[in-house]
Amino acid sequence: MKREVALIIETSSVYGRDLLSGVVRYMRIHDQWSVFLAQRDLWTRAPSWLHDWKGDGILSRATTPELIDAIGRTGVPMVEMTDRVEESVLPQVRSDDSAIGQVAAEHFIERGFRRFGFCGFHGEAWSARRENAFVDAVEQKYGVCCGIFNSAWHGPAERPWHEEQACIARWLRSIEPPFGVFACNDLRGQHVINVAHRLNLAVPEQVAILGVDNDELICRVCSPPMSSVIPNAEFVGFRAAETLARMMEGQAPPSPIQRVGPLGIAIRQSTDMMAIDDRDVAAALRFIRQHACAGISVEDVVGKVSLSRSTLERQVRKFLGRTPQEEIRHNQIKRVKELLTTTDMAAEKIATLCGFDHPEYMHVVFKRIAGETPGQFRRKIRPKT
Repeated sequence: MKREVALIIETSSVYGRDLLSGVVRYMRIHDQWSVFLAQRDLWTRAPSWLHDWKGDGILSRATTPELIDAIGRTGVPMVEMTDRVEESVLPQVRSDDSAIGQVAAEHFIERGFRRFGFCGFHGEAWSARRENAFVDAVEQKYGVCCGIFNSAWHGPAERPWHEEQACIARWLRSIEPPFGVFACNDLRGQHVINVAHRLNLAVPEQVAILGVDNDELICRVCSPPMSSVIPNAEFVGFRAAETLARMMEGQAPPSPIQRVGPLGIAIRQSTDMMAIDDRDVAAALRFIRQHACAGISVEDVVGKVSLSRSTLERQVRKFLGRTPQEEIRHNQIKRVKELLTTTDMAAEKIATLCGFDHPEYMHVVFKRIAGETPGQFRRKIRPKT
C-alpha cells in the first residue's frame, strides 16, 4: 500500500513550485506515495483538514508560526523546508543562505565594485542570513562597510508603497555611485530597480542590482532585466522527500538541518558591467568576459586596449588580485560550471565550448581553481537518483 503524504508547500512562488518539482521527481522514481496537495500562497492559514490528518507523513514549507504549530500537533513524521526561522525542532532541508550571500558578494567583487548595499526584509531569517554572509564577504575583501536597508515584508509594520519607495530612495542616495546592491530576493530587487529609475540612477552603470530566486517573470519584467542567484530549490525538494521516506521507515534524518547550495547566477543586464574607474582596464575585463571561451590569449586582450602588457598585468592584479591569464581561466571555469550544472553534455564537448584545446587540460585547470574535478562537481550539484 502506498504511503499517504501531505504537501503543504505554496504554489504561488517560483521557489515553492521548484520545491514541488523536486518532490515530484522523487515520487516518479520511487512510486511509493499517494499525495495530497492544495494550492496555497505564502500566507494561507493552516488547512482545516490538517487537525484530523491520519496520513503517514508531511512535507511542509510552513510560513507562519500557527501553521508550524498545527503541523507539529499531527504527530506524523514530517520534514520542514521553511527558511523563515533560524532553528527548528523539526528536521529541516533548506537553501544555504550563507552560500547565496557569498556568491552574490563574489559576483560584485569580480566586476570591480568597491561600494555595496544590501536590501532585505526585517524579521526574515533567510534574509538576515544572506545579509550577514554578503556583508562579511565584502568587508573581509575590502574592509568597507556595506549600506543596509531593511523593512517589513508584510503585516502591520508594512508601509504603503509610496512611503516604502521614499525610504528606499533616501537610502540609495546615501551611497556614492557606482555601487552594487544585493537584494534578498527578486521581489526586493524589483523594488530597488523601480526606485533607481525614479532617481534617474542608471542601471547597471551607476547601480548594479542582483536578486535571488531567478523568477523569470519578475526578472524580465524589470528594466533592464535583473540578474539573479539561482537556488537549487528542486534538489531541496528532492532531498526533503528522500529524508521523509527514511523517517517513515523509522530511520533518523541524516542531520537536523540539511543545506543545499545555489546553482550559480543568471546574469542579465542589471549587473552586466565592470565597475572600474580605469576605462582601459574595464574594457579589457569586459573583452575577457565576453570572449574567454573563444580561446583568447593575453596578447589578444592587449590588442584591444591602449595599454602595454606589463601595465595591463599590473592594473588587473590591482583591481582583481589575479593576472589577466588567471582572469581568462576564471571565466572559462565559470562557464564550465554552468554547463556541468544545466546540461548533460560530456566533458569533452564542454571543454571545446569553453575554449580548451584538450579535455585533460580543462580537468587540470578546473581542479586547480575549484578544488575538485568536473565529475565531482557535477555529482555534487546533480546527484544521481
